[in-house]
Amino acid sequence: MQRRISFVGAAFLLYSSVLLLKEILASGIQVLQLGSWPAPYGITFVADILSGTMVVITGLIGLASVTYSLQTIDRERQAFGYYPVTLLLLFGINGAFLTGDIFNLYVWFEVLLISSFVLLSMGRSRSQIAGTVPYVVMNLLGSMLFLIAVGLLYGNTGSLNFAHLSLKLSDPVLAAVAQPISLLLLGAFGLKAAIFPLFFWLPASYPAPPVAVSALFAGLLTKVGVYALIRTFTLLFPLPLGEPNQLLISISGLTMITGVLGAVAQNEFRRVLSFHIVSQIGYMTMGLALNTRLGIAASFFYIVHHIIVKTNLFFVSGVVQLSGGSFRLQQLGGTYRLSPFLSLLFLVSAFSLAGLPPLSGFWGKFLLAQAGLESGQFPIVVISLVVGLLTTFSMTKIWNEVFWKNAPNSARINPLNRTQQLYLLLPITVLALITVVIGLFTDPFSSIALRAADELIGKQAYVKLVLQNTGGANP
Repeated sequence: MQRRISFVGAAFLLYSSVLLLKEILASGIQVLQLGSWPAPYGITFVADILSGTMVVITGLIGLASVTYSLQTIDRERQAFGYYPVTLLLLFGINGAFLTGDIFNLYVWFEVLLISSFVLLSMGRSRSQIAGTVPYVVMNLLGSMLFLIAVGLLYGNTGSLNFAHLSLKLSDPVLAAVAQPISLLLLGAFGLKAAIFPLFFWLPASYPAPPVAVSALFAGLLTKVGVYALIRTFTLLFPLPLGEPNQLLISISGLTMITGVLGAVAQNEFRRVLSFHIVSQIGYMTMGLALNTRLGIAASFFYIVHHIIVKTNLFFVSGVVQLSGGSFRLQQLGGTYRLSPFLSLLFLVSAFSLAGLPPLSGFWGKFLLAQAGLESGQFPIVVISLVVGLLTTFSMTKIWNEVFWKNAPNSARINPLNRTQQLYLLLPITVLALITVVIGLFTDPFSSIALRAADELIGKQAYVKLVLQNTGGANP
């Protein structure tokens, strides 16, 4: 019953989120004042193109993960509430994307973090507990920094509503307090997004739980931190358009380099992928740091691409482990002969992650490089291209070790049965096809990304829609 309810619930989430995004694209930003309490006094939810798209992606990945879980999650974890906690995690993620209030953003962070703590530690293996400890400690530290920043914001402005704060913080009198608060939020959201130097917890934690959980975390959790960075630094603390954020550019470059070097040094499938999460976060923050229309649009495009591709690569790693008995590259082999179709699906996602044409990753990196060149930020463009080459190298290493070479004599090959092929390969195939479609038909997706960037840059429409009929709250 839990499995059926969870599958149906995830499917309805995807369906309703698509309807929401369709409404946003047709009619503009959607605002809900919960209980009809006017902003900035009540609880506000806002759905623009950025948040609406993130909710759609959450629904897609949630449904894919639940489908994958039907064949990979054991009865013991089911008995301890795996499926309800997974839905609670999706609930928290969607709340974080849709909230129009910075304190409620903190609350939604706590909802998704509590759910993730349970999913990460649900099991009896020592490696899971070892992976849970740094995750819990560092995310609690990030929550503490976030709450301090929220307190300082409220103490200096008397408001927590994003739109109202945007107006308040535009006052030159508050410029002196705005900068330290923005640095606190950069630290809090940067820790949750795993940017340099706050990333070390992620490669230690994400390989620990079952693959369905790792894939859900890899696809969505760090992107909530990136989303929060984009929202706050375009709405609350914007620099003049075209003026790059040099601090964030430097952090982005270091995040790319350290992540990809860590991936190159690994010899375990999920640890390679985990370090690549860190590396790819640098691309997402790069576009925000460039602070141009094209840069912000490129970040939006890259986030969508990466969520799909990274989730898929973790799914592939789980199928490989199920059939080959290990995640260690040296103990695997012969997958191409055992399953040519799975090998093809891996190549699609791996090449997309590396940025090879005509897949979605190529266009994401192309837009970022174009934005960087237009801004005159040549060093970060060079770093992004070099990191792309190193990503190709590490993906090639996985291909050679896992798929191309013969299986070691000690390896135990367990071919998938028909039920496993259906539930495991179906979500992988769908996500791979989406990657190909985005790459081949880029114009509609890039135009949506540019519209999202226009909404973020022209924040006046967001502020006006949220604060209309406020009963005089708009100063």
